[in-house]
Amino acid sequence: MNDEPYPSQTPQKSWIGRLGQLLSGEPQDQEDLLEILREAREKHLLGPDALAMIEGVLQVSEMRARDIMIPKVQMVVVPRDADLKTIFPLVLEHGHSRFPVIEEDRSKVVGVLLAKDLLPYALTETNHDIKVEELMRPVSIVPESKRLNVLLKEFRTNRNHLAIVVDEYGTAAGLVTIEDILEEIVGEIEDEHDQEPDEGYIVQRNENEYMVKALTPMEDFDEYFFCDLSSEEYDTVGGFIVTKLGHLPQKGEKVIEGKLRFEVVRADSRRIHWLKLKLLEEEEE
Repeated sequence: MNDEPYPSQTPQKSWIGRLGQLLSGEPQDQEDLLEILREAREKHLLGPDALAMIEGVLQVSEMRARDIMIPKVQMVVVPRDADLKTIFPLVLEHGHSRFPVIEEDRSKVVGVLLAKDLLPYALTETNHDIKVEELMRPVSIVPESKRLNVLLKEFRTNRNHLAIVVDEYGTAAGLVTIEDILEEIVGEIEDEHDQEPDEGYIVQRNENEYMVKALTPMEDFDEYFFCDLSSEEYDTVGGFIVTKLGHLPQKGEKVIEGKLRFEVVRADSRRIHWLKLKLLEEEEE
């Protein structure tokens, strides 16, 4: 029988032990904890992706629903009394899985329509006169002050993926999804509806529509479109958009400059990634 101690610990135990030694300094606040974790990364005890997710988790615990919600003016909604045949084009255009159902205007959300509930009616013209209210489901309502970590737990417990955020008067202010919260932790989550060219700064989609990478240098953009948007205030197209709006935009926000209409199609809490550019006709301006 071999009485010698085990020759070595498992990699997992060794990692936990070393991290425990780092934590023995008893951090006094969250910033101290983050500093210790960053030192762990420098010592190769934590990978950069793991650290980024830990930072995201800590950030989410401090954030509230109003910090990441999609404002009501940007919500893609369907009226409660609309016929199914009138909303199919909108559902196909946007490709969302859930649509807030409104009554009168966007300030009053009365339910949520799941795209999958439309499937039985999508391939037949029968029953197209059915109203949206006959298929809508109850919608979760949360206050603007709801902490994201609490909301994420409620999403998981109740199996909800979307909630309407209301202000102090009970009026809809926007919406938040479980994907929005998860993206604060793991970064942008791409799906089949996210439009992103494979390569190049500027990719033409059709005669009047382009996809433009936010990092495109303004000089290159001006040369490509024969315009003069360059300024000492910004170096890239993304910087131009942020300067025009005065804040870091969310997906769906638009900027019109002359005959150019920019729409943010990919962005996270840190920066813009991709823009859709449409060359407007005079009557569209």
